[in-house]
Amino acid sequence: MVHVFEPQALMSPPRALPSEIAREAEVLLCLLPPTNHAEMTSLRFIQVSSVGYAQLYDKNLVERGVRAANARGVYDTAIAEWNVAMMINLGRDLRTMIRNQEAAKWDTSGRFQHEIRGSVVGIWGYGGIGRETARLAKALGLTVHVLTRREVGPRGDVFSVPGTGDPEGILPDRKFKAGQELDFLSGLDFLILAMPITSASRGIVGNRELRALKQSAFLLNPARGPLVQEESLLQALREGWLAGAALDTHFQYPLPPEHSLWAMPNVILTPHISGSDKGPHFLDRFWDIAIHNVEQFYQGRPLWNELTPSELNGN
Repeated sequence: MVHVFEPQALMSPPRALPSEIAREAEVLLCLLPPTNHAEMTSLRFIQVSSVGYAQLYDKNLVERGVRAANARGVYDTAIAEWNVAMMINLGRDLRTMIRNQEAAKWDTSGRFQHEIRGSVVGIWGYGGIGRETARLAKALGLTVHVLTRREVGPRGDVFSVPGTGDPEGILPDRKFKAGQELDFLSGLDFLILAMPITSASRGIVGNRELRALKQSAFLLNPARGPLVQEESLLQALREGWLAGAALDTHFQYPLPPEHSLWAMPNVILTPHISGSDKGPHFLDRFWDIAIHNVEQFYQGRPLWNELTPSELNGN
């Protein structure tokens, strides 16, 4: 049995493998498949080091009989902490306080003293990031609503950091299903997007959804920029359909300096670092997943984070 482990490529652009290795490899660990992936005729399992898996959509893995798993769980705690930090920062208008500091301006306005306790946070998608965000939010006294495509229940064979998240799916105060989006959105103080980008979810938040939110609500997007329709978001922020936004994922990378989001006083922008491979725990957690999955694969046992045929086809 031939395994291909590429630790140096876990955070690197794609490159070609030597043809003799590509032809014999049964297992591949990487961020992005090699440019000559079509030569990998013996490939049976691929483990990617990212949570997103759009890089696998066009590789015909289902048709080739190749199983795949992602690194779901490695960023749950980091992104959940970003979510909490952004809710507090938006709620207290930290951007204005920092500008006041830089201008030596003493302003004790009430908006700087807002508490998020008692607010309603809506989490759209309830995977690991959503579940860990729910756990932290409940500890801070927020009410948690979730919207999912499937029933909320036990997580199953998914990696998570011990002691985190909502393994049994019992934390949400209210649960909404697909088709109940407007009811879900209308009662929120914070909306957090926590779903993957697929053909079905691209642009899922547009004019209708943003107008359904209260004007005092905030949007947080640590998931993927194109989940939100760009022009709808800009219009909502300019015209006050919602109070503000915190965005870690964007419509272009890097976001051009002339983009209007940079100058909006009610927007916090971070450069896709809410959870990243530069974090202190990334490699340890990824290798926990990779080693477990390779052992399980060859023993014919269930894998952590295995992607379904539908997911691998981008649905």
